[in-house]
Amino acid sequence: MTGAIRAPAPQKHKTASKGKGQRAHNTVEWGGLWSIASVDVRPLLLAFSMTAGAGAYFLLPWEPPLWAMISLPLGALLLVILSRRSLVLDGVQLAIWMLFGVALGAGAASLRSYLVAAPVVEGQARPVMLEGWLTEVEPGAKGPRLRIQVHAMARHSLAETPKYVRLTHRARLEVSPGRFVRCWAVVRPPPAPSMAGEYDFQRQAWFQQLGGVGYVQGRCRGGTLGAPSGWGHQIGLRIAALRRQLAGHVQQAAGERAGGFAAALISGDRSYMRLEDQEALRNSGLAHLLAISGLHMAIVGGLVYFLTWRALALIEPLALRVAVQKPAAIVALMASLAYLIVSGASVSTQRAFIMSAVVFGAVLFDRAALSMRSFAIAMILVVLMQPESVMTPGFQMSFAASGALIATYEAWTNRRATRERVMGKLSYSWSSLAVTSFVAGTATAPFALYHFDRLAGLGLLANLLAMPVITFATAPLAAFALILTPFGYGDFGLRLFGYSLEVILMIAHFCADHAPSMLSAGKQMPGLTLALLSLALAVSVMAKGWGRALLPALAIGPAVWIWMAAPAMAVHWSPSGDVFVRQADGDVARLAYIDGDGLSPMRFSALEPAGLCSAWPCILETGAGRIALNDPDLPSATCIPETQAAYELRQAVSGTQAGCASPIYWADVLRLNGITLKTDGAMTETRGICHPRLWKPCPASAEPD
Repeated sequence: MTGAIRAPAPQKHKTASKGKGQRAHNTVEWGGLWSIASVDVRPLLLAFSMTAGAGAYFLLPWEPPLWAMISLPLGALLLVILSRRSLVLDGVQLAIWMLFGVALGAGAASLRSYLVAAPVVEGQARPVMLEGWLTEVEPGAKGPRLRIQVHAMARHSLAETPKYVRLTHRARLEVSPGRFVRCWAVVRPPPAPSMAGEYDFQRQAWFQQLGGVGYVQGRCRGGTLGAPSGWGHQIGLRIAALRRQLAGHVQQAAGERAGGFAAALISGDRSYMRLEDQEALRNSGLAHLLAISGLHMAIVGGLVYFLTWRALALIEPLALRVAVQKPAAIVALMASLAYLIVSGASVSTQRAFIMSAVVFGAVLFDRAALSMRSFAIAMILVVLMQPESVMTPGFQMSFAASGALIATYEAWTNRRATRERVMGKLSYSWSSLAVTSFVAGTATAPFALYHFDRLAGLGLLANLLAMPVITFATAPLAAFALILTPFGYGDFGLRLFGYSLEVILMIAHFCADHAPSMLSAGKQMPGLTLALLSLALAVSVMAKGWGRALLPALAIGPAVWIWMAAPAMAVHWSPSGDVFVRQADGDVARLAYIDGDGLSPMRFSALEPAGLCSAWPCILETGAGRIALNDPDLPSATCIPETQAAYELRQAVSGTQAGCASPIYWADVLRLNGITLKTDGAMTETRGICHPRLWKPCPASAEPD
């Protein structure tokens, strides 16, 4: 009978020697350290090794030859094959497997770097007339940011014309995605990071084929040219137009207060969302709700699967002959794929879709859906398709939270029955929400500190208050709206959905306004510290028992010591025209010094200009001692005195620029793309001797190694 449950055949216990293929399918105990079988260890090790390999490629100081990067994984694969055909110890086999993963990740990153090559605007920013198709609208502090697929650009040949540009539109926007537009704009090359270890927008722009950024002078106006040639571009523009229409409809139906939030959750379009709401979600630790991930994919895929399964089960002739859960899984997979495309296919959405696809694939092939295996498969596929994403906060925080939660709940599953008998199901649900908030917050904390230099002061409280609303109100109401849509009552469901999101925004604003301060270590986390903490998290995902606590501690201890021993930033001169000063109390102040034309550090992007200087020279106490910030009209922007006594003496004798041990000139700040003074007195230059990469050409004044 179809669907009957069959007991597994008894397995014979063998004490004789094992065959070559059988050895890889037995449980690896390793002294009780590992919680999963070796058949699961290998996908996890491959996923983590590929991530490390891709990251190592992007951190190389030079561009390796493509042929060498492609040869590495082929040679490592040969070693894997040879090791499986010989009597090699399991530990050596796993080491070779990890070597293959590192080589595969680095090779994939190198290959994609060459495949996405596109022209980049050269020279200084200048006004130019360009025309193309508007593909996306993003929110920005100074106005919406338009992503345009360029058709033509004045004074640029076809070989020099960038494929995409991103322009800030300061006037009222009267065009929508999918429309052909003409803009008079100032365009410049994508800016490089101004501080070592900062988010590299120039590198990400290369992989997005973004050849220029700037702003529109006046207003972009619609043109008469039709769709571009090529069915791929035409489908892309239609999807962009559909996303915009969906976002606009949801924004109106869900209500004025939370309509933009609802549009961001459903379509991935955040342009309708208020900037103050986005800032409140970030400062309260709830920014992860904006990322379309597992929750949203589970609502779409799970609901479609359940409804299709139950509907097919009502058709008796079909249900008696076919396992109806299989066509239901196919329909749910197609629905999830459609949602992936409509929502913009971010890294977190890709991960959620791949994990959902593994689950539905297990239903199709009558296999058990191993959650840790689906996690590993998702990471492997994302690294292969978008290796550059391993350097982004979205990839790191998304997979860190997912892996930690899966490992935690797998360990908790063995005790769930006992807990339900003692506490009851409701108590278990509430306790699981608390555990989810704590584990996800702890797992993502190192990456938040590294990229943003801060943690939300009341992040745990905000998540504890918001997760019950998300679980028991927002998610069911989203499913309810989806069910009502075919019957013409979808707007009613979206309005209820909007009410629940208003509660989330109230929690976000309350926690952001009443938080004591943003938690910060007072210094930038070194890259080695982040690597060691990532290693500790990866080990904790795979280990069990005392190994889950002891082995990560071996990496956490040195990571913290390296972090505490590293000197902190005292003063940073940014080409954006800002000077960032770490004061004696540890807080960083932002001084709007001149009108610059660069990118300020992302970790300090949320700081408002502080009115610390009312006259020139402005004396400031910093982590590296006392400095004097001179009048912006003077050639020397900053005077760093030898000693306070010497400075006062020489100032009285020969003027404000006397007594400077290390004067800083703003021309050097622009030429070097930023200068940083550390608390130990060391001066670092962001661009010093240039090492060219595909996405980072050296300026004419720099000498590459």
